[in-house]
Amino acid sequence: MDIKLFDSELKVMNVLWREGDTTAKHISDVLKAEIGWNMNTTYTLIKRCVKKGAIERSEPNFMCHALIPKEEVQEAETNELINKIYDGSADKLFAALLGRKKLTAEQIERLKQIVRDSE
Repeated sequence: MDIKLFDSELKVMNVLWREGDTTAKHISDVLKAEIGWNMNTTYTLIKRCVKKGAIERSEPNFMCHALIPKEEVQEAETNELINKIYDGSADKLFAALLGRKKLTAEQIERLKQIVRDSE
């Protein structure tokens, strides 16, 4: 993925991914309720996402459509995390996740299943 999205832009994208195509006003209303952003802030971020090619907007009503899937962004962000923090080693990231005391037995079992499925 060539598009680099900042955390603030990801908040806009998350609304689109969660709710599907919607108006800029609706995105603004959701983000105002969730994190207190005003309309100008949200509209500026939507325009940035449009400029980067992450969102397509159309009339009427400044309708917004996500051009990149969430999974693609998750994969790119995960790869960046692995490269930046774990020296490019996915097993170090996995070990860090397993070493967390906050994981429930169910979460640990899910991680084990992921490993089994990838073998």
